[in-house]
Amino acid sequence: MPTGDASDAGPKGPATQVRGTNDPSGDVLSFGSPTPADGVELWNLAREAGNLDVNSRYAYLLWCRDFASTSVVARGPLGEPAGFITGYRRPQSPDTYFVWQVAVAPGFRRRGLARRMLDHVVEPLRTNGVHFIETTVTPDNKASMRLFESFAKANGANLTRDVLFSERELGSGHEPEVLHRIGPLARPIEQHSGPTAGAAKTHAGTLPD
Repeated sequence: MPTGDASDAGPKGPATQVRGTNDPSGDVLSFGSPTPADGVELWNLAREAGNLDVNSRYAYLLWCRDFASTSVVARGPLGEPAGFITGYRRPQSPDTYFVWQVAVAPGFRRRGLARRMLDHVVEPLRTNGVHFIETTVTPDNKASMRLFESFAKANGANLTRDVLFSERELGSGHEPEVLHRIGPLARPIEQHSGPTAGAAKTHAGTLPD
């Protein structure tokens, strides 16, 4: 797992939650920074995603403590976990935000939630010096490519691709991880309200939108 936190603010927790009514199903979803109390739920969501590289419970608890300000958890109308994005600002390149994992609960898929969470977590970072977004995608995951292509287009940004880690480095049976770099972000994010087709995958995991 990548390490390092270059965020400019500490964990914000429930006080930062905002509510939105633009879910296509009519459900009211809330978005906020995770706290350690959310760690086990994030771990469960990662397992439900199907093909994500699932880390230990400890890793998710620690992430929710130390990387909360650069991550987001979405909740459904009853407070149930709907999805999450974990990410961090690269310590040696603080103008770059790396998307580590994205997961969406089965009952909230095909609503464009992954894109909406990405918009939500990136928007405040833009005003705090982030100009580039990075993630890795395996070559077979067309849905994830579409997710980040749509994000780049909405922001008037270039998208470049290059192999970050090869099969040799990742081990037998693992496809190469292709770095997708988006930027510079040229204009305010166009909020996404509709679903995107299929499922998305970053860092060797399936990430339904």
